[in-house]
Amino acid sequence: MHKQARKAFNDSFTEDKYEKFVKSFELDFPDQLDFRVAETPIFVPKGLLEKINIASEQIIKTLLSPEFISQTERAVPADQAVPNENEHTSFLAIDFAICKDEKGNLVPQLIELQGFPSLFGYQAYLSENFKKHFDIPENFGYCFGADSYTAYVEKLKELILAGEKPENVILLEIFPEKQKTRVDFAVTEAMLGIKAVCYTKLIKEGKDLFYEDNGRKIQVKRIYNRLIFDDLLNYPDLQTSYRLSDEVNVSWVGHPNWFFRISKFSIPFLQSPYIPETRFVNDYKGNFPADLENYVLKPLFSFAGSGVQLHIAESDLASLPDPENYILQRKVTYEPVIQAPDGLVKCEVRMMYGWNDNAEKPELFIALSRLSRGEMIGVRYNKDFTWVGGSAAFFEK
Repeated sequence: MHKQARKAFNDSFTEDKYEKFVKSFELDFPDQLDFRVAETPIFVPKGLLEKINIASEQIIKTLLSPEFISQTERAVPADQAVPNENEHTSFLAIDFAICKDEKGNLVPQLIELQGFPSLFGYQAYLSENFKKHFDIPENFGYCFGADSYTAYVEKLKELILAGEKPENVILLEIFPEKQKTRVDFAVTEAMLGIKAVCYTKLIKEGKDLFYEDNGRKIQVKRIYNRLIFDDLLNYPDLQTSYRLSDEVNVSWVGHPNWFFRISKFSIPFLQSPYIPETRFVNDYKGNFPADLENYVLKPLFSFAGSGVQLHIAESDLASLPDPENYILQRKVTYEPVIQAPDGLVKCEVRMMYGWNDNAEKPELFIALSRLSRGEMIGVRYNKDFTWVGGSAAFFEK
């Protein structure tokens, strides 16, 4: 996107550099990287960052509004509600497609948002790794509110540990060793000293939670939650000492209820030139747009793109048994803006915010990017391509 930075990177790129770059992940965190890393980061110019920040602040304004809690009460399924909900989310991830407006200027368009943690550990490690193996211009940075990797880690400690000892804070997942994002768990442990603990390994005694490590039983005082209820539904026969809906003596960083509140469910309440028209399907009352080819259908309670329909007919909408649990969103056109050696590549950028319990509003920490040549951004749409996959985002200072 930034022409000079892009040209300089491409001119200095070699396959040998990329191979050494990828091999370094295996050296640092053996058998943990389970997804493709793109050959390049993205370089975001100041003008585009300003628009992204404006769009993000407009979204945050809605999240801070007095009516947001009542508007999203239905988002939390009654059988999946978790006690002791924080007053606000601890994390906010906002995904923007990079597009062009009618004048040919680069603009962001909202694709998704989540009140759920993203790859906060891995993204800093990845960005530093790009700096080690490639020439990144000095006037570009990857983190906000921190002038170094060390300072970034300290910010993350303040958010996630909140003064607790690392051994009393856990990263909670279901079978973490099998998750595609497990490299982030490994990086987070190296950064913060907290372990990824499987939901099935938690021990509940009264209202206290414990886990075992090398024969020691350790109390859990704070949970960095990476567990999604949807994933638990894949294991209906699990026998566990603790259930997420139990009331226990822990504080949450990333309370599970906010995964539902800040999600696709929230988008119909947002208004901005950078947010495509989005409505709950039941709000149309059968009067659907005539140009459905320009819309995408998304189920509210799904994750990682599952259930999204790009090509829809009116009969698809009319036959939905629960139209209140789907949104219809006007499609956005990703502009191929990343120059690869063999053509142009589309991208989206995820702005990642942390929100300390006593802070008035979320704070931008870092970002990630995803590059694609397929119909959608996801892995299954980009098989056998190069210069695609997850990557870092560097912003012009």
